[in-house]
Amino acid sequence: MTNQELRQLQLTACDVRKCVLTATHSAKSGHPGGSLSAADLFTYLYFHELRIDPKNPKWEDRDRFVLSKGHTAPALYAALCKAGYFGREELWCLRQMGAMLQGHPDKKGTPGVDASTGSLGLGISAACGMAKAAKIYREDYRVYTILGDGEMEEGSVWEALMFAAHYGLDNLCVIIDANGLQIDGPVRKVMNVEPLDKKLQAFGFETICIDGHDFPSIFSAFDLARKTKGKPFAVIAKTVKGKGVSFMENEASWHGSAPNAQQYEQAMAELRKGDAQ
Repeated sequence: MTNQELRQLQLTACDVRKCVLTATHSAKSGHPGGSLSAADLFTYLYFHELRIDPKNPKWEDRDRFVLSKGHTAPALYAALCKAGYFGREELWCLRQMGAMLQGHPDKKGTPGVDASTGSLGLGISAACGMAKAAKIYREDYRVYTILGDGEMEEGSVWEALMFAAHYGLDNLCVIIDANGLQIDGPVRKVMNVEPLDKKLQAFGFETICIDGHDFPSIFSAFDLARKTKGKPFAVIAKTVKGKGVSFMENEASWHGSAPNAQQYEQAMAELRKGDAQ
């Protein structure tokens, strides 16, 4: 990764965060905390990793992406918008009746969305099905899915992990946005899921733990994922909930709360300042 590519990804991620805040502020609802923590992951996927064509969203040979933690749709929508799937004006209509962008991803109404998700624990199962289908039909597309670490408490997640390992789905990359917080507080206190790396390895995965806000580390992780054969791959990305906005960082209360006018202006000012650095 060149310095120019790194800087462009950083600028894009900052704009993704601005879009998340503007959309949730406009809707007066939504989930900014986990959207901000995963913004760098979305940015890397849609602007460096995924084989996609925004002008042809249903291209059969595209890589597939499933947002298993569907409530962080604002970050997905921001990435899709910036990638060219739809106009920026759609972001300002988030969660409005009749609008394209609803509170959780809808593959029937939103270009670029490969799976309708929202019920935690189910998205990864859909991703496993896509990866298995690629194996059956000898297609070379890859499948990526993002889960939250709180979502790892769901039993259906572990059933899907067993399935992926059993069938040797080395075309599947599971990404865990491990920001350490869920709606009720710290994951370790609500229902501790650690050590995730050892558990995933025991289930038959190749794993790597990275700083989910460091693009060179993300680059190395996905490069290793593509090179791994015979077993599925998991990236455990350590992140900060609310990343980029000082008063949101590491605060569980921002899991599902939208910023008011004053908070929005402060958050945008902080992001603009970071943008200029």
